[in-house]
Amino acid sequence: MSKPIIGDAAGAGGFRKPTGEESRALRAELEDFNAQYSLVLDEGDLQAWPEFFTEDAFYSVTARENFDHDMPVGLVHCEGKGMLKDRAFAIQHTAMFAPRYLRHYITNTLAIGVSDDGAVVARANYMVLETLHDDPTTHIHQAGSYHDIFARGEDGALLLRRRICVYDSLIIPTALVFPV
Repeated sequence: MSKPIIGDAAGAGGFRKPTGEESRALRAELEDFNAQYSLVLDEGDLQAWPEFFTEDAFYSVTARENFDHDMPVGLVHCEGKGMLKDRAFAIQHTAMFAPRYLRHYITNTLAIGVSDDGAVVARANYMVLETLHDDPTTHIHQAGSYHDIFARGEDGALLLRRRICVYDSLIIPTALVFPV
């Protein structure tokens, strides 16, 4: 069973549980953020993807077993917006892979913690469907949960400070090329 993210964020960042009304407002804001995030990835606009993150962001894609045992190893590990930009550039300009369509579905969004400066600890479930151009069927590429910490940008909008994508499958059936 996955551990809640609030435990590691509460002590370090001064997060508290949001009130009922605050929780509903944050959930709507988080859902809007995740809808835009999904749209960018589904449309293949990888140059826009890093703009969802803070300059010092951390992004990781890791197995549930590793996450549950506090093992930091993952399939993808990016520290800082620069690494995210490098990954997006590499996918678009240097990587070789079969053409595909992806659809991201993000559900069960929860605001778990909030700080006085507007930072938010959140969780959501995700599923990524994949359709290869030469395959008439669509497959579940990955399913799992996001373990996020958001910060506020200068304009007050949410930005990801940390997104850990924890996938449930023991083995990813095809190459993990695109961001989750």
